[in-house]
Amino acid sequence: MTENVVVVLTALNLEYEAVRRRLTDLQVHRHERGTRFEVGTVRGTRCRIALGLTDKGNHSAAVLAERAVQEFSSVAVLFVGVAGALWDDMPLGDVVVAKHVYAYHGGTSEDDGLKSRPRVWETDHGISQLASHLARTGDWLDGVPAGPRTPRVHFGPIAAGEIVHNSRISYEARWLREYYNDALAIEMESAGVAQAGHLSGTPVAVVRGISDRADGTKATSTDREWQPRAADHAAAFGTRLAVALIEEQGETTMRRSKHEEAPRSVTNIATGSSQVAIQAGYVSGNVVYMGTTSQGSTSVDLGAELAAIRDRLMQERSAGNVDEITYEAAQAELDTATKAADCATPEDKRTFVVALKKLRGLVDDLADLAAMVTALITAANGLS
Repeated sequence: MTENVVVVLTALNLEYEAVRRRLTDLQVHRHERGTRFEVGTVRGTRCRIALGLTDKGNHSAAVLAERAVQEFSSVAVLFVGVAGALWDDMPLGDVVVAKHVYAYHGGTSEDDGLKSRPRVWETDHGISQLASHLARTGDWLDGVPAGPRTPRVHFGPIAAGEIVHNSRISYEARWLREYYNDALAIEMESAGVAQAGHLSGTPVAVVRGISDRADGTKATSTDREWQPRAADHAAAFGTRLAVALIEEQGETTMRRSKHEEAPRSVTNIATGSSQVAIQAGYVSGNVVYMGTTSQGSTSVDLGAELAAIRDRLMQERSAGNVDEITYEAAQAELDTATKAADCATPEDKRTFVVALKKLRGLVDDLADLAAMVTALITAANGLS
């Protein structure tokens, strides 16, 4: 129940219901700490979504996103809902997909004023490319009620802060125009979700329907009219993106399986106490078979792979490429994965994969090490 799932989170019940209407065969999934998710299938597809409600704010969104990542070995986390437009030329009801997210309230107070010190998270390249393709095809509009105009999808930065923004003349409005004038929309949750995704190694996408202009007109009749419509448009695009992510993962798995049908062998020339790291395979004497065992079933020594990753992490630390805090956090995730490496139960396998995803998030700026972790995640997911 917890594999090959896309997690979709919302902040408001209105947004939650807009996604929920597109799901069938819903089942309640209760986290041990009381958080309730609903897991269902997008109508007419095989895509399974774990839907959760975070409430308002970056902090609660970050906690619930991290909890969802731990509970479900998800393909991605999508945050779907409404937002305010920062510019007059953004039509109400249109959809904005974040190219990157600004945590715009970061700063330092100095004698000559407040200096901007934002955190920024870029959207995963693969998800961004896929979302752009869906926007071009327009098939996400299937099932969207006809309105005065056909909604469009825009791509650009989204600003996420800690306050409800509803003015064009306030200090915060001037701050945004000065430092974040490329942002298309503003809201209060994306920074938390983006940070949780970064630390866990899970791709994140933010999909927002424009319900107001953040200019003092919130809570008016116009806002009440457009908010449900904007939420519905965001839900339509978000669920279509989730379906495409699952379809793409299936295609990738099929291509990988096709390439691994025929066993390939390499000679192991290591001697003495030398260590050899293999990403997947079976060893017989001095020959390493990649992709299959001598009996034809997939096999990988997870413990050996973890030991190789641990050794490489130590090398990177010795070279000064990993700071002490990151190193200790990475070692903790390796310890967790090592305890669950037998993958004897579905829970062990989930714990193993989640720990590796967190590890990948910690070392994603070290390309070779991150590639080793990614390969091991792939191998673990392929185990029966």
